[in-house]
Amino acid sequence: MRHLRIAPNWLRYFIVVVLVLGVFFRCVNLDIKVFSHDETYTMLRLSGYTKDEVKQRLFNGQIISPDNLFRYQNINNERDWSDTIRSLAVEDPQHPPLYYIVARFWVQIFGQIFVNSVTAIRSLSVLMSLLAITAMYWLCWELFKVPLGVCWIAIAILSSSPLHFLYAQEASEYMLWAVTILVSSASLLRAIRLDSKYQYVESPVFNWGLYSLTLALSLYTFLLSGFVVIAHVIYVTTINKFRWNKAVETFTVASLVSFLFFSPWIVILINNFDPLKGRNTGNYTALKLVDLIQSWLLQGKSIFFDIDGNLDNIFDYFLGIFFCALVVYSLYFLYLTTNIKTWLFMITLIVIPGFPLVWTSLLSGATASTSARDFIPSVLGIQIAVAYLCIYNLNNGILARRQAWQIIVTFVMSMGLISIAVSSETKTWWNKSVSYGNPEISQMINQAAAPLLISDDSGVNYGNIFSLSYLLDTNVRIQLIQKDMSLSTIVRRNSTVFILNPSNDLREEVEVKYRLRSHPVYVDKYSSLLKLSR
Repeated sequence: MRHLRIAPNWLRYFIVVVLVLGVFFRCVNLDIKVFSHDETYTMLRLSGYTKDEVKQRLFNGQIISPDNLFRYQNINNERDWSDTIRSLAVEDPQHPPLYYIVARFWVQIFGQIFVNSVTAIRSLSVLMSLLAITAMYWLCWELFKVPLGVCWIAIAILSSSPLHFLYAQEASEYMLWAVTILVSSASLLRAIRLDSKYQYVESPVFNWGLYSLTLALSLYTFLLSGFVVIAHVIYVTTINKFRWNKAVETFTVASLVSFLFFSPWIVILINNFDPLKGRNTGNYTALKLVDLIQSWLLQGKSIFFDIDGNLDNIFDYFLGIFFCALVVYSLYFLYLTTNIKTWLFMITLIVIPGFPLVWTSLLSGATASTSARDFIPSVLGIQIAVAYLCIYNLNNGILARRQAWQIIVTFVMSMGLISIAVSSETKTWWNKSVSYGNPEISQMINQAAAPLLISDDSGVNYGNIFSLSYLLDTNVRIQLIQKDMSLSTIVRRNSTVFILNPSNDLREEVEVKYRLRSHPVYVDKYSSLLKLSR
């Protein structure tokens, strides 16, 4: 493969600016966005308590303050890291423990340095996103064998990607998952390369041991890493022409060692996994094909540009079609211009992890393929493919074509930078889902006279109450009950009483038993806030 460099010079400087701004925006305003429903579950696991324990202590009809909830949103002396693992094993085994163990130690060590716990826990994701940029460079180098400009284009696209930016500022495992995917993939290519050329600078045991270790870490980060393993299996067996040889044998041994390391959690998963635990078991509406197509179009756009997370107008649709067409063409171009060892690795990394999610949605109308975070392996592969397409055409012999692709590269990265600049200044974003409206809800409650907030634990209320508590003033009083409990009394006096996302039973009880009327003051797709009056 010929040496491809970034030209002209102004484009090199522009890429440096993109990288610097990408890092800058990741590090600022870490605490400005609402601490979402899912993030509160992260902090619950770090605290070492289980959801059932917290329900017994807080959802009992007693009047409490937001400070009472914070006890279960931080590290404490009552529980240690073993309680974190136990909490996951008992209630949430579909989330392996690596991120949560690392996050607990991170908050313990650096929690005193940062202004608040939100900044502390999210700063770990920032660090992981910076490591992902480095790991992306390594994987590109292993794929294309020489220090091509594709490495720099790829890390610039990743750095300016609004999708990566969202999870770089969220207390979740997805940035660590991206790092482990990139590192395990690069380690695999490195082990194959050194084996094939007999370049034993380190022993083969070290090379394959590094792959085995990073693969095990990826499995301990997110269960969908299993599909990345399948992609690696297909790749290795195909390039070895489906023959059992030394390379396939070594790869098989390394993979089995990884699963051996992961086997304790597999046992826990089998013994404790309940697909309905921790989920909203309310009404389920299957998605139509047109809705799925719109979702996929939106996800393709959000890799490169994302202002509002919607397809609201012709400009959004145009950008969605443009970026999806760019992705499809980049994959076709990769196939045409690279050897099988390169294009096959990229295709398997993109297709294999994403195919089961898409297929499930097509068969049942489920939302499995509508969550962009589950497509991170595919997204990483797409970004590398687009980077290769860009750098190849930037070195084309035809001047007009080079100039056209200089404009395209600048446009793609500029759209990404605009997206993350806008996102960094907002209090909420589409990925906050059920907690999206909490800033507006909290403002209504905080401005009321002697506010009292009532809610139960039905649906998504449990996590969303904790999310809302980060935004409530200390004078707000909260009354929580479990969905099978009766509300014994309402402390009214001069209070302004609100109900958040009430179940039908709770709403009827309040209206009939206490002769109060409820009327909505805020309603969106996920949340409703009702105000009580005579």
